Amino acid sequence: MKNSILFTFSSRTLLLLLFIALSFRSFSAPKQQYYEIRIYTVAGPEQESRVDAFLKDAYIPALHRAGISKAGVFKPVETDTATFGKLIYVFIPYKTIEEYAELPSILEKDKAYADAGKSFIDAPFDNPPYMRNQSILLKAFLFMPQFAAPSFTTPVTERIYELRSYQSATEAKAVKKIQMFNEGGEIALFTKLKFNAVFYGEALAGNEKPNLMYMTTFSDMKSHDELWKAFGEAPEWKKVSGMEEYKNTVSKNNTHLLHPTSYSDF
Repeated sequence: MKNSILFTFSSRTLLLLLFIALSFRSFSAPKQQYYEIRIYTVAGPEQESRVDAFLKDAYIPALHRAGISKAGVFKPVETDTATFGKLIYVFIPYKTIEEYAELPSILEKDKAYADAGKSFIDAPFDNPPYMRNQSILLKAFLFMPQFAAPSFTTPVTERIYELRSYQSATEAKAVKKIQMFNEGGEIALFTKLKFNAVFYGEALAGNEKPNLMYMTTFSDMKSHDELWKAFGEAPEWKKVSGMEEYKNTVSKNNTHLLHPTSYSDF
């Protein structure tokens, strides 16, 4: 009888402890968000102004009404002559994949969005507001599961937002590169050096898979250069970059230096 009571007590205690542990884990580990990066390619100033007007007056306000409180809009810095004046980047964070999937139907029912964006949405085929647009869907890294909006006091035109895309030769190499960011300590080093990362994400859909993308931010170009120098000289980076398991994990690195627009949320 005594043993039976002890067994029952122990079982209940173990179940209680397990429940508490699972509850704590659920509470302490935020869910990984999903991100969409839209890239509009424009032919010149006229199309650029039409996309700007649509995003500023129709799309971003509609995202706010849909429960997405912050979205970023960025353009290449003037020194990037290959893309300056040609590309507009839109970053949209989603709490869940369902929020991403449901957004089009929400926008379809939003009369204010339809009215404000009518000239863009209903543009004639022979006078489109952009040349092309593409959409990349990403899932946040485990070690930074939610995006973070930076806060700077420098003028918008001086702030540098660096968007990087690391392509890998194979899916296995891409997994290793993501592991290098997480368990390998790259994210920890970026955080330690105050790179003000907005997000790190694995591309789930897009035209350059397998790849990952991330965005770091700086108050100005001087800060950008100083921090990258510190990163390259850091013992942590020298150690992890020299590890055999992480070699040849990046086959192509695309780096884009951007400014936020005046109407971007961050």
